[in-house]
Amino acid sequence: MHTESMGAVGVVQGRFSFPWWVTLVQGIFSLIIGLLLLTHPLATMIGIVEFIGIYWLITGIISISGIGMDNRMWGWKLVSGVVGIIAGMAVIQHPLWSSILLPEILVIFLGINGVIIGLVNCFAAFKGGGMSVAVVGVVSLLFGTFLLSSPVAAALAVPLAYGIISLLGGLVAIVVAFRQRRIEKGAQD
Repeated sequence: MHTESMGAVGVVQGRFSFPWWVTLVQGIFSLIIGLLLLTHPLATMIGIVEFIGIYWLITGIISISGIGMDNRMWGWKLVSGVVGIIAGMAVIQHPLWSSILLPEILVIFLGINGVIIGLVNCFAAFKGGGMSVAVVGVVSLLFGTFLLSSPVAAALAVPLAYGIISLLGGLVAIVVAFRQRRIEKGAQD
């Protein structure tokens, strides 16, 4: 088997872009976050939201400081930076409030998106798009309406949903890491 060497990235036949252990570490962290979201949803959401706040604060500062290096679109960079700093500071100062509000805003956004996609697909189905487009449109419209009818209840389900997704994603990443390790080890022999 031909092994292609690219330094520390561990590419085997152009298939893997990271060493197997990076995927393993990612899987373990995803597994831990999933378990924490399922067993301690509020505390975990507060921690995740605090990281988001720090990220927004840092990117806001970087956006504003980047104006001096490249002043193209400086207005957008300034607005983005100021909004990032304000949002980051608000989240950092009020993590409990933010961990409740951010999932609710996400649910409202997804609900509006679902209604719009549903209406567009239903309209396309009436214009000759076919039954599958109609079904997708109706399902999307119902899902969006459901989310908008009770955004708080749906937002409370966000930690559970993300916990399950993170847990399953972590397990898959761990399995993939060990498969990758076996393939890389076989390529070296």
